[in-house]
Amino acid sequence: MARKFVITSGKGGVGKTTIVASLGLTLARLGYKTLLIDMDFGLNNLDVLMNIENKIVYDIIDVIEGKCSPKQALIQDLIENNLYIFPSTHGFCRVKFGSRELLAIISSLEKYFDFVLIDSPAGIDGGFRRAIGCGDEYIVVTTPHLSAIRDADKIITNLISEKKPYLIINRARGDLMLDSKMLNVKTIINSLNAEIIGVIPEDDNVSLQLLTGGAFDENTAIQKSLNMIAHNIISGENKIFDCTKKYRGFLGTIRKNLKSRL
Repeated sequence: MARKFVITSGKGGVGKTTIVASLGLTLARLGYKTLLIDMDFGLNNLDVLMNIENKIVYDIIDVIEGKCSPKQALIQDLIENNLYIFPSTHGFCRVKFGSRELLAIISSLEKYFDFVLIDSPAGIDGGFRRAIGCGDEYIVVTTPHLSAIRDADKIITNLISEKKPYLIINRARGDLMLDSKMLNVKTIINSLNAEIIGVIPEDDNVSLQLLTGGAFDENTAIQKSLNMIAHNIISGENKIFDCTKKYRGFLGTIRKNLKSRL
């Protein structure tokens, strides 16, 4: 059976969907069959991020209405053969459904996969509750900003699970953390009742990836951090990317000063 992760956040715009797509690609690269499911039925854009919006024939509503089987709706990624996407609904949805219907669909598919990553809507409304009912494990995404951390705390409080949720801190600026202009990783961890599983640095490669699609280059800092997260999930280790390392020491100080002038 697949391990089913719900990736969620309290605040929109923290990079949750990008992490779902990139982590899915990373796991697929490592040889694990991975399924991505977009459960943000109002503002879904995982298909756009994965560059498969023009390949969609059937979506989740077609499956619920019995027009096709769950397997028929799956779309294989253009780059990684081990990665599949289950399309969300497009346009206004008149069909009423909840966690029970969605869980039945996932249950029919999970035997074919090692991992299922569910992209949950941000916030704690009905869409969030519908999504968390379909997962066994949870990853909460936040950025090092007070508003995002406060909202992440609300999400964690609303997760009813015997197991602590995992935490990913996204868009971390190591130079600002060293200068105490941004909350550091330790402070964020101490503020939230979750198990840290990864820190992803602020990286211009994200903007390029959003424009061109596909995975990040293996030599980029962001891909190195994603590799660590994937290995932590697979092995249970806890190796966290140090976003401050390149800004420490003599050369690091030069880099930090140059960056502050940009």
